[in-house]
Amino acid sequence: MIKIGNIELPDFPLLLAPMEDVSDPPFRALCKENGADVVYTEFISSEGLIRDAAKSVMKLDIYEKERPVGIQIFGANLESMLQSVAIVEKSNPDIIDINFGCPVKKVVSKGAGAGILKDIDLMVSLTEAMVKHTNLPITVKTRLGWDDTSIKILEVAERLQDVGCAAISIHGRTRAQMYKGEANWAPIAEVKNNPRMHIPVFGNGDVDTPEKAMRMRDVYGLDGCMIGRASIGYPWFFNEIKHFFKTGEYLAKPTIAQRVEMARRHLQMAIDWKGPVLGVFETRRHYTNYFKGIPHFKEYRMKMVTSDAPEDVFKALDEVEAKFGNMIIPDIR
Repeated sequence: MIKIGNIELPDFPLLLAPMEDVSDPPFRALCKENGADVVYTEFISSEGLIRDAAKSVMKLDIYEKERPVGIQIFGANLESMLQSVAIVEKSNPDIIDINFGCPVKKVVSKGAGAGILKDIDLMVSLTEAMVKHTNLPITVKTRLGWDDTSIKILEVAERLQDVGCAAISIHGRTRAQMYKGEANWAPIAEVKNNPRMHIPVFGNGDVDTPEKAMRMRDVYGLDGCMIGRASIGYPWFFNEIKHFFKTGEYLAKPTIAQRVEMARRHLQMAIDWKGPVLGVFETRRHYTNYFKGIPHFKEYRMKMVTSDAPEDVFKALDEVEAKFGNMIIPDIR
């Protein structure tokens, strides 16, 4: 059994990665229903929290049905990070995760996210201070290193563990790679196989088929898998992996009707949480994957991603179901 602090998880848990403008409460709920064992919020700026910025504060919304749920924060200033911990605790998450891996320039330029990989001492001291500042388990998500010449993930993982980090998720790329090329899981396996490591080590990066999740478990020996881009517009992916692990067979792909119904629910939940403007806008990124594989679909996708009124998007979904409802999408893996 895998444990993060006192939180007991099944063998080889599947974690929904924190993704900006993706891992919001509606999407987390859908992923949880479909097999995600742990879900994380979008990453939240510590500076935004202490300034009471509306967008940052809204991201603190979590719900009982999501548990166990982690709130992820980022920053490089010790005082701001400690103040943000006190704010985050009021939302009563199960886990607080620190983002030491975001490669985006606006984050890195402030020394936060993957930018802190240039200063491992600061990375460790921030983690240690946060561990001492809360009774909640502190976990870390990071990358292999800043670039190929500065991969020190073995040292980083050991030092983070030694100051009380409860688990570590490692994306198999450097910051310099951004999201290009293939993720390299071998260094993550080295961390896991280090005899000094005793906290869970989760792999992240390029897990987009059940077979890859199985390789991460059986070949690389990792404790679990954090899934990001493969779940966008496709919350069924978690159950597909679990079914494959259990049976060695593929779970049947969702029908058109099931896809439409999931998209409808997703949109309505987003509207209920964010309001009609943001609810419509931030659900758009999911439609390509919800309906991937349907031929001659561009007309309907354009309606979904250009319509500003909820009723127009719902109408487009109705049209999709009416036209394609009896179609079987080829199972291309």
